[in-house]
Amino acid sequence: MALKLYQFAISHYCEKIRWALDYKGLNYETITLLPGQHIKTMRQVTGTKITSVPVLEHDGTIVQDSPKILDYLDQTFPERPLTPEDPALREQALAWEQRLDNEAGPAVRCYAYHHFLKRPKVVIPLLAAGTPFYNRYLLSLIFSRVEEMMRHWMKINEKTSEQSRLVMEQLLTDLAAAYKDSPFLVGDTFTRADLTAAAMFSPMFQPDAYPLNWPKPEKIPADVSAWLQQWQPQLQVLSDVYEQHRKAG
Repeated sequence: MALKLYQFAISHYCEKIRWALDYKGLNYETITLLPGQHIKTMRQVTGTKITSVPVLEHDGTIVQDSPKILDYLDQTFPERPLTPEDPALREQALAWEQRLDNEAGPAVRCYAYHHFLKRPKVVIPLLAAGTPFYNRYLLSLIFSRVEEMMRHWMKINEKTSEQSRLVMEQLLTDLAAAYKDSPFLVGDTFTRADLTAAAMFSPMFQPDAYPLNWPKPEKIPADVSAWLQQWQPQLQVLSDVYEQHRKAG
């Protein structure tokens, strides 16, 4: 019953699935790929032109896209479910997850990369985390091209970074309000909604459970550092959710 997770160490979508696997107490192997070089591997694994991670492989079954992976995990390993059984609560949990995946995930990524791509010595170790050491040197040699491609593929620029900041702030405001009334976003138990909320924003509070070394405070761009300080109370709410529930088994 082998489980393999194809991932980027830095990806918050991959952290969402690492967390789900650990939460269910499942043994799995991580196959950490280098962004860009992952394309060939993913085409071979999935048999399609879609190359995004995370991808879960289980006894010959390939599942791609984090919501579908959570569905599969709950169906295949029903212990410690993340999806509510009650139809109304399930609908609410899935709605939160969809909003967070579609809005928070891209916004956090765009805002962070816009600033950190300006600091190659800081971002290269993050992109190459979990892969052979020589990938850092490779990325250093071709970084200008890597930055150009990332900005193009993810539509990262000054305007989209500012838009992403506003999206994050609205979501953090809504999440803080929701958690003020309850320890959970949906019902009275931890669900995929809570997991997704904390996972999508986890790069902003840099938890220890993440499989990489976060930049030291002095290495964080001034604009990002100021924003993190301003929104620390709202981020702390999600950090608390993460710390309470991000445990193996």
